[in-house]
Amino acid sequence: MKVAALIVAAGQGARAGSHIPKQYNKLLGRPVLAWSVEAFQRAGVEQIAVAIDPAHEALFRNALAENPEVSAVHGGATRTESVRSGLAALADADIVLIHDAARPGLQPALVQALIAAIKNGARAVAPALPVADALAQVNGARIEAEVDRTSLMRVQTPQAFDAATLRNAYALAGSTSFSDDLAVVRAAGVETQLIPGDIRLSKITYAEDHDLLERLLSSERITCVGSGIDAHRFGPGDHVTLCGVKITHDRGLIGHSDADAGWHALVDAILGALGEGDIGAHFPPSDPQWKGADSETFLRHAAMLAHNAGARITHVDVTLVCEKPKIGPHREAMRARTAEVLGLPLSRVSVKATTTERMGFLGREEGLAAQATATLDRPA
Repeated sequence: MKVAALIVAAGQGARAGSHIPKQYNKLLGRPVLAWSVEAFQRAGVEQIAVAIDPAHEALFRNALAENPEVSAVHGGATRTESVRSGLAALADADIVLIHDAARPGLQPALVQALIAAIKNGARAVAPALPVADALAQVNGARIEAEVDRTSLMRVQTPQAFDAATLRNAYALAGSTSFSDDLAVVRAAGVETQLIPGDIRLSKITYAEDHDLLERLLSSERITCVGSGIDAHRFGPGDHVTLCGVKITHDRGLIGHSDADAGWHALVDAILGALGEGDIGAHFPPSDPQWKGADSETFLRHAAMLAHNAGARITHVDVTLVCEKPKIGPHREAMRARTAEVLGLPLSRVSVKATTTERMGFLGREEGLAAQATATLDRPA
């Protein structure tokens, strides 16, 4: 059975108090929309579409720059219209999940539980939480009556459906607008079910909701630090490449790729923090395709592995050890290139240099070495 997800992200999000719609704001360093996309991917959802405002195409592409396979569909003036447009893009799906982009706390386990419920015979199912607070019917600031909350639930998204059932319900709905998709299928006479929800699925509506979610989600993450070391011999050549910067020198560095010791050490540091082995396991020197390769390829690969693991690179530090060439004149350029490739602010990238006081092979200028550390914030 093919499983697809539609993320509804066509709203303006004005109440969240930002100059851009809330679904494109950053949450712990990543766009709000990207959190839900990642959760669906980690849960094994095969196709993901996002209903967006046509005016937000650039914001969408920027938020999901590392996920070009996620498609955008143009949403409508109402949520119901947006879902209707999205369903047309998921025409061959057997199970469809509809999710609000403003609920970034989605966890893969919940997605899998919803899918399992549909596979076990449910036609429409959603997560929900009981109402904990006392409820009152009011007129302005005056309470008119108390409301019994014992039979009330807070219904969340994603909501999962047998795809044929959902398409039929939308066909019957005509131009009527509904608050959510459970309401659409209920109007068509379909029995709906609820499973336990998740407090992390709270919806971002106001600025304070964003702050609360950051606290909730950061408590379930850990900090990992990885380290890496690399060294290369000097040989014939007229330049060296260090941290992505070409430096004129009377010799070159010998290596299967471009011998960028700084970035090689940094790749190993990132891989170490992820528990993903070393650079040689991912780019074997025995493989001819990497001969003379630009080490930017390796660094971007390590960054993508971090992204796919739900991790964020928060800081990197590279130390270059050599007598020559002098690193100082090129240090800021190295920082800038590294920050550019990793998508980090310059303040979170450190490049520095030292010597061995003429001791050992580095002191004799037989080669140079690099040491790096990378700090990652990742799921616990």
